[in-house]
Amino acid sequence: MTAPPINDRRELFGWYIYDWANSAFYTTVITVFMGPYLTEVAKAAADAEGYVHPFGIKMLAGSFFPYVVSLSVFCQMLFLPLLGAISDYSNLKKQMMALFAYTGSFAAMGLYFLEGDRYLLGGVLFLIANFSIGASIVFYNAFLNDIASLDRRDTVSSIGYAWGYLGGGLLLAANLVLFSKADALGISQAHAVRISLASAGVWWGVFTLVPLATLKRRRAIKSLPANQGYLTAGLKQLGHMLGGLRRYPQTLLFLLAYLLYNDGIQTVIALASQFGKEELGLELSTLTATVLIVQFVALFGALIFNFIAKVTNTKSAIIISLVIWVGTIVYAYALLKTARDFLIMGAIIGIVLGGSQALSRSLYSRMIPPGQEAEFFSIYEVSDKGTSWLAPLLFGLAYSLTHSYRIAILSVASFLILGLALLIFVNVGKGIQEATAHQDTESSPQSREASP
Repeated sequence: MTAPPINDRRELFGWYIYDWANSAFYTTVITVFMGPYLTEVAKAAADAEGYVHPFGIKMLAGSFFPYVVSLSVFCQMLFLPLLGAISDYSNLKKQMMALFAYTGSFAAMGLYFLEGDRYLLGGVLFLIANFSIGASIVFYNAFLNDIASLDRRDTVSSIGYAWGYLGGGLLLAANLVLFSKADALGISQAHAVRISLASAGVWWGVFTLVPLATLKRRRAIKSLPANQGYLTAGLKQLGHMLGGLRRYPQTLLFLLAYLLYNDGIQTVIALASQFGKEELGLELSTLTATVLIVQFVALFGALIFNFIAKVTNTKSAIIISLVIWVGTIVYAYALLKTARDFLIMGAIIGIVLGGSQALSRSLYSRMIPPGQEAEFFSIYEVSDKGTSWLAPLLFGLAYSLTHSYRIAILSVASFLILGLALLIFVNVGKGIQEATAHQDTESSPQSREASP
């Protein structure tokens, strides 16, 4: 059978819609409601000194959510590369994406039962959901090279992020209305938050049906060796890939840069609401309005930075966005005092958010050896949207040591600065040549034929 056509509009549309589907979890759960609400639930369970003791581990209630975020992504770091390696030996990429998408969406729906002092329930459900969304996006991102030609990847990646910002923003807007009208509807604000958290899971699950109906299955990229199961072959392939990274020094350098600067970006996104509530005393309605600004501005920001990339180049556009990111964090530390300041910061973040994320994904896709997309994107996903672990860990430690959210947020800037410094030295053209020259001999054009 012949391979499915590339740049197919129907398939591209289905791919975009998965960003629309899962972004509701990032905006409603991670960025707005989960941090402040889970922190309040943890405080309700805390002892007289403000500490909780999950599984016997003593920690400040205010550090519980950052630590859960960090733990969920640490689990991704351990298991996602293995899943990516296994997927290259099967034609189940779409099915594996669906499995983790629905595991995550049901876990998010379960957050409706987060109330009282059930902070452990919230932590476990969030861990499952955040791990699952990261796993599903490994396989989602791996479709990019299958469905878009090299010259269109910046545009396709940017449009995907734009759809995501729009979808996540629309559900968040609806949840903001629900939260603001809670009293009139005869429910408490806490109940409105629980409904909002669960709605993200419902939205995610319903709209995932679209990519499942439109994305086409490909044949396995590699043939399963004789007398080996998927797990054994996946472990061996993972070891082979990690050992062979030295053959792609520019790809490795970009990956290290990305894991650093995007870890910082995702930490700002995930913990900005907690910072606004605890440090500035902002109302949840103000925090939600700010995130709405970020979402809808980011929709245009992704397209604006796609244009900047065309005028300059992709790497230069990313560098510009990172310089603005560093300035934004310094602004948050030194000058952020009022709700108006917080809204201004949200608008600035919105402009650069889309550019830094969408262009990083498309640039990385060009430096992946053909036939190893899922494997390489599994490492990339360790610090993709909403997933980071070192920076929130540093944030939590900084807050525990200083009891200052300003110092905690400033500590995150170190990740952006280090990532930016490494990115400057990445030679993109050489990286593309390295990936092409050393591509796996098993990755032939025939291996990408459509599955019956």
